[in-house]
Amino acid sequence: MDNSALTLNKDRAMNRIFCMTLLFLFHPGLSAGESDGKHSNSVAEALANGSAGLTFRYRLETVDQSGIINSATASTLKTRLNYRSGSYEGVSLFIEADDVTYLGDDEFNNLRNGLTNYPVVADPDGTHINQAYIDFKGEGISGRLGRQRIILDNQRFIGGVGWRQNEQTYDALSLNWHNDDVNVMYTYVDRVSRIFGPDSGTPDAYLNARTHLLNVSLQNLVPGKLSVYYYGIEATDAAAVSSATLGARYTGTVQAAMDGVTVPFTVEYATQDDYGNNPASFSVNYWLAEAQVRTGNLHFGGGFEALQGDRRSGQAFSTPLATLHAFQGWADKFLTTPAGGIEDFYVHAGYRSGPHTVQVAYHVFDAEAIQMDYGSEWDLSWGYKINSNYSVLAKYAAYQSDGFATDTNKFWLMATAAF
Repeated sequence: MDNSALTLNKDRAMNRIFCMTLLFLFHPGLSAGESDGKHSNSVAEALANGSAGLTFRYRLETVDQSGIINSATASTLKTRLNYRSGSYEGVSLFIEADDVTYLGDDEFNNLRNGLTNYPVVADPDGTHINQAYIDFKGEGISGRLGRQRIILDNQRFIGGVGWRQNEQTYDALSLNWHNDDVNVMYTYVDRVSRIFGPDSGTPDAYLNARTHLLNVSLQNLVPGKLSVYYYGIEATDAAAVSSATLGARYTGTVQAAMDGVTVPFTVEYATQDDYGNNPASFSVNYWLAEAQVRTGNLHFGGGFEALQGDRRSGQAFSTPLATLHAFQGWADKFLTTPAGGIEDFYVHAGYRSGPHTVQVAYHVFDAEAIQMDYGSEWDLSWGYKINSNYSVLAKYAAYQSDGFATDTNKFWLMATAAF
């Protein structure tokens, strides 16, 4: 990119940030100090009682990937502005706009700029509406209509992909019924706003998906919580990922014999079959078992996760709406489950000291349906929370191939300011 284009990019970035900041500071009724959801006596009062939020998240991401001659460097800034009205007769409004801007040259493949001689950093630039919905609440029941964030359990199947600068959100109707012991959530999703937007291209910015999500959780079970779920995903634009998943997840914590030592654990099982418009016929399974030991500010543990492959059909257990970066290593080498399935054996440890948090993890990846080693990965992170408004994070991932994909090293340095 020549100097004139770089200067234009910087000018556009500063103009976007300046305009969104002015809107936050001076728009009537937008006051960050007011509480969310304040009850009002009229629609006008509900709008005046609204509250706003402003977040800046800067990230430097580098990728060194074997087989691609150039290394990627992405310097991106996400600016998020949102507004929530007060509540009138149990109804409130929420709207949120995100802008992703490049600070510096885009020496990376953002899946829109055609720079395929660089590794991928899936953070396209642009401005779009991240969320816009109506909330309604009654006694023990609530609902939400519009574009919204949906996070279920640990986001292994349904999540927001919050790590990427452009979040994944859903055009949906959600209904929630709850009491002290049971929570029932049903959601119908019409379309998914994916991380690849807002501009059109490949992969698609949006996924049309006639999708039913049902999640029932039983609280206050000794010593934990049981979630039972059914996710029927019919992706009209991507029939190969249409599937029906039925499963159960149990999480709990037991007190160890030693004082001050606890053992959190999770077990989960799910089965997945073809569904809707998927032309294939398959049936595959998912298993998870993990545990850790916590004492004071230290924790360590490990686990095993398996996504089964079906050798007959060539299909594998898929999680197309998951927050995938949180699983199977931060290098993101398994965003699509290989046809042979995958087994992930991992250990991890973490330590917190005041505002500092350190985490380390090691993964060994193998095929599930065939005899094949995939590779291994080290992950390391350090976070520092300056105060309630400011934080910084550094992360590193090193994937070593043993037959699947290619060696990849990634580094991130991120700073967040939220108001």
